[in-house]
Amino acid sequence: MYDAEGNLDKSHLVEAYAPLVKRIAYHLMAKLPASVQMDDLIQNGMLGLLDAIGRYEDGLGAQFETYAVQRIRGAMLDGLRENDWLPRSMRRDMRRIESAIHSLEQQHGRQPTEIELAASLEMPLADYQRMLQDARGYQLVHFEDFTDGEGEDYFERHLGEHESNPLDLLEAADMRSTLVRAIEDLPEREKLMMALYYDEELNLREIGEVLGVSESRVCQLHSQAVARLRSRIAGGAAKGSGTGARRGRPPKVPASDA
Repeated sequence: MYDAEGNLDKSHLVEAYAPLVKRIAYHLMAKLPASVQMDDLIQNGMLGLLDAIGRYEDGLGAQFETYAVQRIRGAMLDGLRENDWLPRSMRRDMRRIESAIHSLEQQHGRQPTEIELAASLEMPLADYQRMLQDARGYQLVHFEDFTDGEGEDYFERHLGEHESNPLDLLEAADMRSTLVRAIEDLPEREKLMMALYYDEELNLREIGEVLGVSESRVCQLHSQAVARLRSRIAGGAAKGSGTGARRGRPPKVPASDA
């Protein structure tokens, strides 16, 4: 990967890591709506690869591939944000689902079924599932989640800090534990789907073959699982601020691994 003078051979790196860009794009594409073009993802990813090559230094203490993956994914996500690929109306619809999940969890002390959620939203089950399908690409965390409602941005407050204070570390640990509990409480099929997708890195078609369902059904399960997790994380944040109690059913005793 180096030339005769000991510098990174940029042309060799571009050729060697172009397949990595495509692999990241295909994996990311599985979470995005059909309106997103694969070629756009790859083009942005190649720009991220070139940026990684230009910025990388051996002294950073990270393997080039690890560093490149971060820059490639970041460039793809930056391109998506610029194009505002998820309509605001869809985000509103998904937040309606999150609200319904929270309400039904409080009523029944368990995760609601799809039929219960559709009934709560006063729509046929098929329409509810279509809403989940359309929301492919809805993320666990959005930038607008990091605001206090009064114009102060989380990143503006914390991005310039070079040292984490104990409270920040505690809040981060609490967020992780809340997410672990939330994943543990997912319905078994959704928990398996998330494990196959994020741990085993299977694509939607492969997951469908494991679960015995269609690719579109896996997409619905993913959107619904993300809505459940967002609902629980919001509940965990409320608990951490002292404004609300823990939502949903209590943790299992003993707790099993997620």
